Amino acid sequence: MTGSLTYVEFLSAFLAVPAVGLTVAVARRTDAPRRVLAGVAALVCIAVAYTAPWDSYLVGRGVWTYGEGVVAARFARVPLGEWLFFVLQTVTTGLWYHLLAPGVDPGVPGRDAPGRADARSVGAVAWLALAALGAVLTVSATRTYYLGMILVWAGPVVAFLWAVGGPVVWRYRRLVAAAVAVPSAYLWVADRFAIGRGLWTISPDYSTGIHVVGLPVEEAIFFVLTNLLVVQGLLLFDWVAARAAERGPVHAVAGLVPPSVASLAGSLAARVPDVAEVRRRWQ
Repeated sequence: MTGSLTYVEFLSAFLAVPAVGLTVAVARRTDAPRRVLAGVAALVCIAVAYTAPWDSYLVGRGVWTYGEGVVAARFARVPLGEWLFFVLQTVTTGLWYHLLAPGVDPGVPGRDAPGRADARSVGAVAWLALAALGAVLTVSATRTYYLGMILVWAGPVVAFLWAVGGPVVWRYRRLVAAAVAVPSAYLWVADRFAIGRGLWTISPDYSTGIHVVGLPVEEAIFFVLTNLLVVQGLLLFDWVAARAAERGPVHAVAGLVPPSVASLAGSLAARVPDVAEVRRRWQ
């Protein structure tokens, strides 16, 4: 039974309150509030834009349903609470990362560093393989459909993050693990509570039926992967920002692209006259 608890009330208790507390803690700790705000805001926009269509499709498919009286309004089939969940989870996990994160070293080797190619290629290939496994799961059996859709949705993005920033992620792997583990465990508890109260139900037709401490294994994996996307995204954002502050925007992206592309970009940037030069030429 859901009682009088609605989706929005659940979010207010389980996510809004921690988000406010983390905001205060990070504001007291950080010396770069604009960078923190910019990074979290960018990840919120990406998370909402990327997750909403996937979520809408699965809701329409009936992969999960909501209890009576839980949903106040829907937009594109997605409940209002779900939209807020996208935002609040990203904010909460992002602020937890910033509470743990030291200053990111801009000297972490880039794409052209010797011995660092493996971190990119192995990570990217591994996550693409998981995405391919997910595609197989979506068509091989109905009960593995939800698990497969999670891997298909998240795998390519994590693979991309490893392809462009594998050495950075590997260098800060302990930070990534801690920043992902705590909010994931917390959301497992919150999700288990919501399912127990009947706020939403995972369809047995589309799930494996495997549970971890009462939580469907698909939900546990989902929260780990979504938090991984947030943490790795913010880590690479901070790394690029640190490189830009150190030696300018060309250097900031030099580790994300092949050396030839970075060199070409630098040459083109050097040939572009600045504002003062343009004025001098036209006077």
